[in-house]
Amino acid sequence: MNQFTFRPQGVCSQLIEIETEGNIIQDVRFTGGCNGNLQGISALLKGMTVENAIDRLSGIRCGFKDTSCPDQLSRALKAMQEQA
Repeated sequence: MNQFTFRPQGVCSQLIEIETEGNIIQDVRFTGGCNGNLQGISALLKGMTVENAIDRLSGIRCGFKDTSCPDQLSRALKAMQEQA
């Protein structure tokens, strides 16, 4: 089991914690942000490949912001891949 921690920028959430096994997402936890929505995103991502999650979440915007919590999660997953 691999664990990765990421500090998002430009969004309400303050921390994203990711657990993967191989290339499969096992768990995602957000600190801060819109709790119900982020729990839903986390539940939907369980069992998904890292690449599929990046493809689906990358570029999503929140209101007038250039990013969102899902977009920041895609950036966290990319950073995790680069570190491996």
